[in-house]
Amino acid sequence: MIFIVVKFKVKPEWSERWPALVADFTEATRKEPGNLWFDWSRSLDDPNEYVLVEAFKDDAAGDHVNSDHFKKAMADMPQALAETPRIVSRQLDGDGWDRMGELTIE
Repeated sequence: MIFIVVKFKVKPEWSERWPALVADFTEATRKEPGNLWFDWSRSLDDPNEYVLVEAFKDDAAGDHVNSDHFKKAMADMPQALAETPRIVSRQLDGDGWDRMGELTIE
């Protein structure tokens, strides 16, 4: 799978509106056949930072970045961003989340 984490530093005036700005993009991406997950979180330390954790089947990432909703999001997002997003994108073995061995809840 392709595992991606992106940190988005938004302008303070957009910090509460960011989820609405990316709502259509999020919904469309989650419906893509090769999407495994597409989850947003907000930093506990910085209210102006959102973190996107996403994963795709190996052959699906290309379709994602070439989709109309991706292109629209790339055009819509800059107005709300304070800086260029930071990204980690890696190909990993597996197709989902593993259970944490150090902390098992029975």
